[in-house]
Amino acid sequence: MLNRKTVGDLRLASLSLLMATMLGTVAWAAEIPVADRSSVTKQSAPAAAAAAKLRLRWELERNEFTAAAPGGITRARFVLTNLDQHPLPPQGWSLYFNCMDGVATGPLAGNLTLEQVAGGLFRIRPTPGFAGVAPGQTLNVPYIHPNLVIKLAKAPAGPYLVYDSAPGVGQNIADYELLPVQRAEQLDKGDSGAKAVVTPRDTYRRNANADLLPAEALPPVFPTPLRLQQGLGTLHLAALPRIVAPAALKTEAAFARSLFPAAMPATGGAPELRLSVGTVAGQASPEAYSLTIKAGGGIAIVGNSAAGVAYGLQSLRDLMPLPGAASIDLPELTVVDAPRFPYRGFQLDVSRNFHTKQTVFKLLDLMARYKLNTFHFHLTDDEGWRLEIAGLPELTSIGAVRGHSAKPGVRLQPAYGSGGDPDNTSGTGYYTRADYIEILRYAAARHIDVIPEIEMPGHARAAVQAMEARYHRLKAAGKGDAAKYLLNDFDDRSVYKSPQMYNDHVINPGMESSYTFIEHVIGQVAALHRQAGVALRTIHVGGDELPRGAWEQSPASLALMQKKKLESTADLWDYFYDRVDVILRKHGLFASGWEEMAARTTMLRGQPKLIPNPRFTQRGFSAYVWNNTEGAEDFAYRLANAGYDVVLAPVTKMYMDMAYNANPEEPGVNWGDYVELDTVYDFVPLDYLRSGGKPLPGKDGLTDYGKRRIRGLEATLFTETVPTPEGIDYLVMPRLLAMAERSWAPDPAWATESDTTKAAVLHRAAWSGFVNTLSQRVLPRLDLEKADVNYRIAPPGLLLDGGRVLVNHVLPGIAMRYTADGSAPDINSKPVTGPIADKGVIQVAAFDRNGRKGQVAWVENR
Repeated sequence: MLNRKTVGDLRLASLSLLMATMLGTVAWAAEIPVADRSSVTKQSAPAAAAAAKLRLRWELERNEFTAAAPGGITRARFVLTNLDQHPLPPQGWSLYFNCMDGVATGPLAGNLTLEQVAGGLFRIRPTPGFAGVAPGQTLNVPYIHPNLVIKLAKAPAGPYLVYDSAPGVGQNIADYELLPVQRAEQLDKGDSGAKAVVTPRDTYRRNANADLLPAEALPPVFPTPLRLQQGLGTLHLAALPRIVAPAALKTEAAFARSLFPAAMPATGGAPELRLSVGTVAGQASPEAYSLTIKAGGGIAIVGNSAAGVAYGLQSLRDLMPLPGAASIDLPELTVVDAPRFPYRGFQLDVSRNFHTKQTVFKLLDLMARYKLNTFHFHLTDDEGWRLEIAGLPELTSIGAVRGHSAKPGVRLQPAYGSGGDPDNTSGTGYYTRADYIEILRYAAARHIDVIPEIEMPGHARAAVQAMEARYHRLKAAGKGDAAKYLLNDFDDRSVYKSPQMYNDHVINPGMESSYTFIEHVIGQVAALHRQAGVALRTIHVGGDELPRGAWEQSPASLALMQKKKLESTADLWDYFYDRVDVILRKHGLFASGWEEMAARTTMLRGQPKLIPNPRFTQRGFSAYVWNNTEGAEDFAYRLANAGYDVVLAPVTKMYMDMAYNANPEEPGVNWGDYVELDTVYDFVPLDYLRSGGKPLPGKDGLTDYGKRRIRGLEATLFTETVPTPEGIDYLVMPRLLAMAERSWAPDPAWATESDTTKAAVLHRAAWSGFVNTLSQRVLPRLDLEKADVNYRIAPPGLLLDGGRVLVNHVLPGIAMRYTADGSAPDINSKPVTGPIADKGVIQVAAFDRNGRKGQVAWVENR
C-alpha cells in the first residue's frame, strides 16, 4: 500500500534526477529512495573558502489565498542547522541568496530581518535580541513569497554566508537542498487560474494522440522536404563513394566524407558522390538543393549555393542507415527542397549563465544538422557582459565576473544562484576576441549566420556598472576623459523597477557618452567579424523591457528633451534608437531588436497600448516578437502589416526556457506558459491566431503584405535556470526539432483545412509521422553517432485499466522498462511489451539507444 512517505519518495526520485541534470549535481535520487532517506533536491554551489559547517534546507510550507491576495502567496521557510563546533553568533553575519521572483522583505520572527540588496539578491541578518545558533541547534526562518511558487526554479538559490569581520568574502553553503513539494497545501492553486500538475494519466491521454507507425511509413528526410519522389531501385555502397567537388566546396566535401564509416574502403570503381553549385529548377531560394540517388549513377547534390549543398548532405545523412548497420543501401529517389523561411534561428543567452565555446560549438552542430541558419548570440544583459571589447577592459574584468564584494565597482553581484565565490563557472566567464572569431568561423563553415546581441537601453546593468567603475578609476587617476563612456546620470532620481527587480540598469539617452560607448562597441564587434572573414549584416540591439518611469527624473535626459523639443520619454526612446540606427548604418548594418524597438506606447481609454511605431517602418528594422501573451496575441502580425520585418519568437510557443508542464520539479520557468513538444509542433506561423478552426475575435490577422514581412522563426533559450550544458540539452531537445520542422517545411495539410473534423484526422496522421520519425530515426541517430545530446526523455504515460497498466510514450516505439518490486527501473528491468499485469507499485521509464534513462512514472496497481 502507498502512504504519504512512499508517494513523496516516488515523486522525488524523478524530481532529484531532473534537478541534478539541470544544476550539474550528482544526486542519489536517480533511484527510488529507501525509507530513511530524505526526499530532497540538491542545489549546486561553486567551491568557496572554508565556511562554518551549516546545513540549509528550504521548504514550501503552504500556499494561501485571501481577499488581499486572491492570486495567492506562498509561505516558505529556511531550516538552518549548525553542524559546526562553534555557535553561529547572535550578531555579525548575513545569509545571502538569490530569488528570481522576489520575497517579502522586513522583520522576521526571532529577531531577524530580510532585506533586498539589489535585483534578485536578498539577505537575512540578525537584529538585536537574536540568540544565535548553538552547535547542533536548528533554526526555522519562516518568510513569504508575494507570488505563488509553482516551479522549484523560483525557490531561493545560491546561498552564502558573509561575516562582518570578513565583509568581502562570501562563503557558499554547499549543503543546501530543496525539500519536496507534494502535499495538498503545497500544490494548492486556489482560484488563481494556475495550471494543475500533470499526472501519468494526463500524460497517457496526451500521448494517445499519436499512433505507432511502421518504419517504412515514415518520411525518409527530416525536416519534411518540398518534394520527394521515390524510385524502385537501391544503390548499394560496398566502398567509399568517390567524392567529386570543386575547390569552392572543399568544406562540404570534407563533411561528405565524414558521413561514411572511417573504416570503409576506397576503391577505384566505387560510385560517385558529386557536389556542385548550380541551378535548382523552380527554386529561387539560395538555400535550395536537389538530391538524386540512382542505382547505376551514384549520388548527385546540386545547390543554389554552398549552403544548399550542405543541406543536401544533411538529407543524405538522414537516408543513411543508422550506425552499426551491416551495409549501406540507399533508396533511389529525387529530392527537390528549399526552406519555407529564410530565417531559421536559435537564440542562446550566455549572460544569465555563462556557457563555454565548446557548448556553443555543439549547438551550432545541432543547428546545422536540422538546417537552421541563424545563431542569435545574447552576449550581454544585466547579469553579465560576455565579449571582450578592445579599449574597455572593465566590461569583462568587472562585467563578466559575479561574486560577493563589500565594495561597489569590483564585480557584479551574484545572480541566479551563482554564489558568493567569483571563481564560479556559471556566473563568471567571457569570450576573448580570439574565442569569438573561432565561433564565427565555426558557424560560417556550417552556413550559420551569427547575430550578436548587445542589450540596450534596458538590461544593461553589467555595462552600466563596468563603465561607472571605469569612470571612478580614471577620475581618481586624474584622467580628463574619465566620463567618455559613462552610461548613467549620477543625478538621476527616476523611480522604476525592471521585471528582474533592478532600478539601476538603464543606459541614459540624455548623455552623449552613451552614444560614444555604443559606437565603440559596435565598431569593435564589426571589426571582429572582418578579422574573422565572416559577414555581419545586423546587430541585435535589444530594446525589451524598459521599465516605466526610467529617465523621467534624469537631469541629463530632461535637458536633452528640452533641447530637442521632445514631449515625452516615448519621444526620447525614438531619439535613442534613431541615433543607434545611424551608428549601425555607418558600419553598413541594419537594426534588429525585440519588438519594443519597433513599438510605440500610447494610451487607449486610459490604459497603455502598444502600436507599431510609424517612425521606423521604412528604416529596415527587424523586430523579434516574443510577446504573444494575453492582449498582445496579434502584435507580431500588426507590426508586419505596418511594414516591419518580423521574426516570430512567441514566448508561449518557441521559448525553450519555459517548462514542459506545471509539475514543480519539471525544470524551467513558467511566466509565459508551459511548452510541450506538441505546443511547438502545432504552431502555425502565418495563422497562429486560429483556435478550433476559427480566428481569435478582435485580433488582426496577417494581410498578404504582412505575410511577405515574416522573415522566419526563432527558438529562444534564456538561461536564468540553466547553468549546465546538460540543462540546455534537456530544455532544447527535442522541442528544437519541432521548430526546425515548422521553419523549413510548408504548412501541413491540417493547418489549412477548414473542416475541423477533417483537420483532426489530418493532424493525427501528421503528428504520428513526426513523433515516429523522431523516435525511430532522428533521436536514435543522435544516440548512435555519439553526438552527446542529452535530450529530454519524457516520463511514460500510465493508465489503470481493469487491473492492467496501459503504457505509452510521446515517442512511440521508444524502449521502456518497468519494475513492480519497489526498485527503480534500469536497463536490465523487464521490457514493456504491452499492458502490465503485475501488481504493486509499477514504475516505468524510457531509455535511449545508449541506455540513458528518462524520467520515471509510477502508479499503484492493486
